[in-house]
This record gives sequence, structure tokens and C-alpha cells, in this order.
Amino acid sequence: MKELRAKIVDIAKRRGIYWGAYEIYSGVSGFYDYGPVGALLKKNILDYWLEEFVYKDGLLLIDSPAIGPDSVYKASGHADKFTDYMVRCNSCGHAFRVDELIAEYTDNPDALSPEEINEIIQKHEIRCPDCNGEFGPVEEFHLMFSTKIGLDKLGFLRPETAQGIFVNFPTLYRVNREKLPMGVAQIGRAYRNEISPRQGMLRQREFNMAEIELFFDPETEFNKELLGDIVLPLKTMDGAELKLRAKDAYNSGIANGYTLYYMGKILRFLERVGIDISRVRFRQHHREELAHYSRDTWDCEILLSYGWVEAIGISYRGDYDLSRHMKYSGVDMRAFRKFGKEKIVQINKIVPRMELLGPRFKAMAMKIARAMEDMELTEEVSGTLRVEIDGRIYEVPEEAYEVISIEKKVTGERFVPHVIEPSFGIDRIVYAILEHSFYEREDSGYKVLRFAPQIAPVKVGVFPLMSKDGLDTIAMDILKMLRISGINAYYDDSGSIGRRYARADEIGVPYCITVDYQTKEDSTVTIRHRDTTEQKRLSRDNLRDLLRKLVLEELKFEEL
Repeated sequence: MKELRAKIVDIAKRRGIYWGAYEIYSGVSGFYDYGPVGALLKKNILDYWLEEFVYKDGLLLIDSPAIGPDSVYKASGHADKFTDYMVRCNSCGHAFRVDELIAEYTDNPDALSPEEINEIIQKHEIRCPDCNGEFGPVEEFHLMFSTKIGLDKLGFLRPETAQGIFVNFPTLYRVNREKLPMGVAQIGRAYRNEISPRQGMLRQREFNMAEIELFFDPETEFNKELLGDIVLPLKTMDGAELKLRAKDAYNSGIANGYTLYYMGKILRFLERVGIDISRVRFRQHHREELAHYSRDTWDCEILLSYGWVEAIGISYRGDYDLSRHMKYSGVDMRAFRKFGKEKIVQINKIVPRMELLGPRFKAMAMKIARAMEDMELTEEVSGTLRVEIDGRIYEVPEEAYEVISIEKKVTGERFVPHVIEPSFGIDRIVYAILEHSFYEREDSGYKVLRFAPQIAPVKVGVFPLMSKDGLDTIAMDILKMLRISGINAYYDDSGSIGRRYARADEIGVPYCITVDYQTKEDSTVTIRHRDTTEQKRLSRDNLRDLLRKLVLEELKFEEL
């Protein structure tokens, strides 16, 4: 397995896919640069993600800042609860995440307390991987990068893109004409000050995410016809490994309907981008390992040389985020639920006593009275009442108002929507595609990346058999034609044709066109298929349209 990782790292750097950042300054762990090939690969994956998850489902797309004030993250809970456990070596001082150290000794390291972690370390005599020294006690480490906004305002780099969606809910709800369910998506960078990122692209301090927040009414019945007949590989929190149709999983109550809906979409997406779905599963979190905001979470895990690796999480966040932001900001984060017909309900109303408010608040008395009358009472009110007007709080004593009960006709009620969040770790998906698509040819030992045509960074290689006799001119004309048509192609006339094919295979180019002397006679070229190495002759006149269909996977090579 380490050998496979070494080969991936070699081809990634040598062919411009990715490498460690700041290498001329000895590098900084947890940061990576995407090269020319890798940047295109990532972009193509994200373009396909947008097509499948945003455009086809009619989601809203936003782009919010990566830095937020501390008030946002106090409300979200990250300022207090976004931590990992770590231990330091008493000899060399190196720090390690404890979940990685004890993973082979327990099924669920995230569910353990510091005392239980210490017991495992002592029982199994786990020592420092770097110097074999002993570890100190378990410590808690906060994962957010802090910064200053302006001169003195505390801010944080976002650890997820989700909060940018939640804080904009009232505006987005209006933009969506106050309709639910409402899906909002965001693609962007997130930042986590990882303790000891030692897993390459799988553990970064700055990484790419694509997230969806699906807001829905928990009292509206889910349409299970959305689930189709797809079979889901599931591992429940009690360890049961199941393969169930999504509808059957819904009927048995294993997960929320929208969670199962996204499981199905994720499986189809991963298969299309080149992941072997026989090595994919959805693992349910144990109660003890749930994030502070989650009621239920399922990780989409992909089997790699590192073992089962989480690439996508689907969390049922309930009403946690909107309720917290409503409490901390004072802004109404509720939606409106219409009733089938009017209802007569008993409500409590505040009746101000102007004879007491006037002398106490003078010119502000009328504004305070109106604000009191507009209050929606969701619980009993007594004692001093706090009224906010234009950012100022006025305290109204109990004797200056009374609460009465009245009947009112209502057409609906306000409620805090619930949220399902599919969160995609794009860099992990990129790496998983590299591992799942990599192989070496049996006859030559040449390395190949079997990228799906739709996400392949470069779609076509154009090669003149010889860079003379006008073959190079014809090849350059074909290259120009393909690029103008929107097909990303490149030109190579260096070395033998076999070596050029090998170089194309290493960056996953699905099709190569060779211009030879017959081209000059009958205006045909050879097209080579990367995966079978089979070649066919095609007319130059049909080349553009056929290649576009091949790249979009509307046509298979064997159908040419």
C-alpha cells in the first residue's frame, strides 16, 4: 500500500498534478499546490458536481467570505467545541492526533474520553512513531485559525463553508419566494489548523469543499419516490453491514429521507468520476462521535491504501444552526408553514399601560408600546420585559404591562426549518480518483491514470508521426480546431510515438490523434483509445463532432 502511495506521489509531482506547497522554503505540512494538470482535474470534478447537485436539482449557489467575526463562530459552537485530542512526545516534542495513534486498537476512537485514550496508550505501550519516546497526557487542541479583522476585532478563517449559508438564510428564503425545501450550495476553501497532517492530500490545513444545506419542513412528508431503486452499502452505528434499496432503508427508519436521497446521488456521482463503488460505503456515526450540531451523520467512506477514508459527510443538523444564529443575532430565522385551512388559536398578547410607560420613557413610550404589542409570545412572560428598539434595550417593569389571552384566526405558523448537509471533501475525492484510476500496463510497466473522459484534465493529445513534411502543420491545424471547439487538447512531437502515448497515459488523456503520411493522401487520422490501446482511422471532417461525443461520454470508442 505504501508502494502505491509512493507511485501516486511520484506521478503527481512529475506530471504536474499536485505537490507540497512552499518547497523552496522546505515546505509547510498540510498545504498543497495543484499543478496545471491537477488544477484542471479539480475544476472538472467541481463542474460535474455543479451539474449533478446544483443545476439538476435547482439549488441556489452562493459565494461567501472565508473570514468571519468571532460572533458567528460563537453562535455556531465552533469557537468552543471545534477541537481534537492530541498527545506530545516527552522526548522529541512532536504532537500527534490520538485518533490516528489508537485507530488499530479501537473501532471508534472519536467516542473515547481522555481517560480512556490514556488507558489504551498505556495498555498497548504506544510510543512516538518518530523517536520511540513516551507520550505525555492527552490534550485538547482548537482547530480554527484566528485572525484580526481591522485593528482589534477577532475573526476566524472558516472551518467549513456552511455558516456563510446559514447567516444568509433570511435573504435566501426571500430570494426563493419563501418556498421549502430550499437547497443552497457553496464551493470554496476551508481552514483547519490540523495538529499533525501526515496523510498527504487527505489531511490538509487549507482544503477545498463543496457543501449543500437543504432546508426543509420536518412536518412535511418526504416523497420517497425520489429515492429510486438504487442499492446503498450501509454500516450502521451498531456495526451491521447492510445492502438495502434506498426505499427499504427509508421504510425501516434507518435514516432521514433526504439523507438517503443524497446517498443515492453520491454513489452515482462517484461512479461517474471514476471511483470503484464496490469500495464505497456509508458509515453511520456513533452517538458519542457526532459533531455538536448533528443529530445523525453518515460518512461516505472510500477504501484507499490508507484504509477506509471519509470523503463526504451527510449530516442531519436539525434546527441547530438557524436556532443558534437567531438567538445570538436577534434576527428571525424562521420560515412560514401554511395550514390547509384557517385555525382559531388562543394566543397571549401584551397590553402596555401607557399611564406608566409615558412618565417613565417619555418620547420613546409610544415606540416601546408598539414594539410590545407586536411581540409574538411563545412562552409565559412575567417580570421585567426587555424591549429592543434601534439597537437599544429598554427594560419595562412588570407593573407597566399586562398579558391577556385572545382568540385569533391564523392561516399558518412560523417555525425553524431543519437542515440536511452533504459536505464534499474535494481534495480527498481527487486523491481517491488517482488511487482508483492508477494502474501499470502488464506488457510495458508504463503507468496509466484511467480518468473518466468527462473529468480528464486533457481530453486529446495531437501528435504528428514526424515533425516534418507538413505533418506538424496538419497536426497544429487539428489542435487549433479542437481548442476552438472547447475541447482541451495538447500537442507533442518529441520522441517516439510510443513514448508520447505513454506520457499521455500518465496524465489520463483518454484519446490521442496521430497525423501520419496517409493523412496527406486521404485526410484521415488515427485515434487511439487509452484504456484498450486500440486504434481506428477517422476522417478529419468528422473529428470534432465525434470527439465531443466521446468526451461527453455520449458515444463509446467501440461504437466508432
